[in-house]
Amino acid sequence: MHELSIVQNILDIAEAEAKKNNAAKIIKIRLKIGEMAGVAVDSIRFCFESIKYNTIAKDAKLLIDHIPLTGRCKNCGVDFVIKNYRFICENCNGNKVEIIGGKELQIEELEAE
Repeated sequence: MHELSIVQNILDIAEAEAKKNNAAKIIKIRLKIGEMAGVAVDSIRFCFESIKYNTIAKDAKLLIDHIPLTGRCKNCGVDFVIKNYRFICENCNGNKVEIIGGKELQIEELEAE
């Protein structure tokens, strides 16, 4: 379960940023996680709740924004949501698709005091 090490890194980054800004407590962490990020969102939540207690984020809320898998057709240029991993353009049925969203795994927002 690599989610545990990912959550540990997220907490390390959040704590470092909070301390840089003289904050003693993390209130909220908002993540952006794409459909193709390669992590189980439920495991991220579980790991966060399990390891936050010995940190300045012990009372923090974890919010997760789900980012759908999106692509851009290289034939016609249309951007579209890729459903069921079907990499076919909805506009022209072309199969030359560039992934433009949905691989994200990043801290979007950090609230501390």
